[in-house]
Amino acid sequence: MELTPTALVLLGLMLAAWTFGAGWLALGASKTARQARASRSNARRLARMMEDSPAVPLLVRADMKIEGPDKLASWLGLDSLPGYLSELSEATGESGLGEFEMGELTEAVRRTQKTAAPFRMVVTPRGSERSLALRGQVADPVVAPPGAALVWFFDFSESHVELTRLREETQHARDDFAALVGLIEAAPMPMWFRGPDMKLRLVNSAYVKAVGADNADAVVEKQVELIERVDGLTAAQIAAQARDKDLPIERIVQATVGSQRRTVRVSDLPLGQEGVAGYAIDIEEMEEQSRAFRAFREAQRQMLDQLSIGVAQFDSEQRLSFSNQPFQRQFSLPANSAVDPPSFERFLDIARDAGRVPEVRDFPAWRRELVDWFASDASHDEAWTLSDGTHLRVVAQPMPDGGLVIIAEDRSEPLALSAMRDTLLRTRAATFDSLFESLAVFAPDGRMQLWNRRFGDIWGLPEHFLDEHPRIDKVLEKISRQLARPGQWKAIGDVVRSATLDRQQRGGQVTLTDGRTLEFAGVPLPDGNGLLTVLDVTDSKKAEDVLRERASALEEADAVKTRFLANMSYEFRTPLTSIGGFAELLQGGVAGKLTSKGQEYIAAIIASVERLSQQIETVLDLTQSEVGLLPIATEEVDLLAFVTSVVREREDVIEDNDLTLNLRGNKGIGTVVVDKRQLGRALGNILDNAIAAMPEGGRIVVALSRMKQGVRIVISDNGPGMKPSELARALEGYRIGTGGMPGARRGGLGLPLARQLIEAHGGKLELQSEQGVGTTATILLP
Repeated sequence: MELTPTALVLLGLMLAAWTFGAGWLALGASKTARQARASRSNARRLARMMEDSPAVPLLVRADMKIEGPDKLASWLGLDSLPGYLSELSEATGESGLGEFEMGELTEAVRRTQKTAAPFRMVVTPRGSERSLALRGQVADPVVAPPGAALVWFFDFSESHVELTRLREETQHARDDFAALVGLIEAAPMPMWFRGPDMKLRLVNSAYVKAVGADNADAVVEKQVELIERVDGLTAAQIAAQARDKDLPIERIVQATVGSQRRTVRVSDLPLGQEGVAGYAIDIEEMEEQSRAFRAFREAQRQMLDQLSIGVAQFDSEQRLSFSNQPFQRQFSLPANSAVDPPSFERFLDIARDAGRVPEVRDFPAWRRELVDWFASDASHDEAWTLSDGTHLRVVAQPMPDGGLVIIAEDRSEPLALSAMRDTLLRTRAATFDSLFESLAVFAPDGRMQLWNRRFGDIWGLPEHFLDEHPRIDKVLEKISRQLARPGQWKAIGDVVRSATLDRQQRGGQVTLTDGRTLEFAGVPLPDGNGLLTVLDVTDSKKAEDVLRERASALEEADAVKTRFLANMSYEFRTPLTSIGGFAELLQGGVAGKLTSKGQEYIAAIIASVERLSQQIETVLDLTQSEVGLLPIATEEVDLLAFVTSVVREREDVIEDNDLTLNLRGNKGIGTVVVDKRQLGRALGNILDNAIAAMPEGGRIVVALSRMKQGVRIVISDNGPGMKPSELARALEGYRIGTGGMPGARRGGLGLPLARQLIEAHGGKLELQSEQGVGTTATILLP
């Protein structure tokens, strides 16, 4: 059968439709397969995610049947998840939920199923430390039929431990904060806290008391600042600087604390963005102590500068912090040492260069030994002998702060004095032993300190006895055996006691049994001891007795001389007066007229009598003056007129010898109180001596002058003068020569008598003569 075209067309359309439908079905099936594969993959992924999720769901149906993963059973300590909710608590009580927690869970689930109210609770399975958080809600109808509840289990064991720890830390922080607040409140120093706006938010009671406010709230409300403006900046502005720099700021300012101005140290401590804390420490007492310390240090250093001992201080860094002037001189420190203080080692180098340290073989090693003084616990005392012979005593004292004090004392002079003292002691001992006088030194307690060999010999004391330094009572016991009168030992003891205790000098004399005479004396010494001196005066005693006998004879001779002088005037002058009177009678012709030769003899007799009378009178006056028997009858005399009269008496002799006499003076000289006759004889004798010594044409000058006390008379000539030996003999009295005759003299007895007469008036005669120039006599009268 043949198909028509229309049928073919329709058949083609059907085949095309069938092919299109088959292709469509194939495409739909492929899409469904892909979706199924994707759904299975999503289901596996969701299941895996549920297994790894920290939350596990539990579906509780209306009949209390439960559905959930096995992971929940492992959380509860069960082998597998039971079918009903009540079976989550095992009867054995070793796993699952506890009865109390099970009851609360059942009640909460039923309430949610009935009222759709969610719940939360925390449970801990028995025998486990796991903490589970439960959140219950009504199950979505898509998940479960109506009346079912969905409970999510969350394992927050780690969070719970962390939460517990945080709670404990929070509690500790609260306790610490409370303690800190209490400490801040009880702190004796003002403390405060500023907020981010730099306003006061918290102050303690000390701050309130310092600003004189009623309470802390009033201070915060009124923003009462304790610290005043400093350099135009308020306390809040300085706190803002500390916050901006995130660095604490500390300063020392003056503030009024209560009613007093005090020095305080203020600190501002930034606390991040929270604000700035601050506190103020009262350092007024510290500042006073610091000022007192500085004043003490300055006074101490000024005092050290006045010492003769060198003192230097080195700080903990071993640098020279102070040295007084003696120390600088001793070690030749440079002038800039105060500005640029050297180190200890540098100081030793400077001293070594100046030769002010001892010469050592290894100077670096010696210097290191001295540097170890800083770390030493004990002081060091050394003696340094320098190259110039200086002896230094150096004492190094370590200080608690790590520094070092060095004291340098120049011992050169004390050592020299000590050596000199030793020499003097040895010299004294040698001198003591070489003296003829016996010496012994006793201490105030009576013990013998020193003695010489003569002391033991003179008293007969053995050497071993003296070596024991015996006391005075034992010495006296030995001495008493040598005394002619044993009771005299008490006098010796009294002398020693008076010299040592009473500090008085006393003496005495004793006689020994062998006839010797000893004279002793006690002399107090400057050191408090007493010196007993004993001298053998036996020979002196004998000589004294002889001299005493001779003195008695001389006294008797002097008495005879006095009686001779008393009678000499009568015995000498009466015969001369008779001879002169008879000669004058013969010259007057009483016995008849004499021849020319007889007249010459009579004139010679009269002249000789007159001259002999003058000589006798001179001898009597000189002798009486020497023995103090010359009579002086003083009266007030005009000196110029008196001297003029004396000169006038010798006018003829001066003219006969062709001499010139110049008298210099004026009436302003005044008067003197003298014996006119005796002083006239003295001046006349001096003038006669000058006239006799002058050649023809010579010149004599007599000058009178008034002094502050008394007058002065100068008689000078230009004669031949005298030698010093001749001048000495001219002033002497009678001198008997080797043949028993008077020795040769110049000028006779005039000058000696003149000197005696002038001295009898309280004056003085001075003679000066030069051979070939002349002689000058100066008379000084009061």
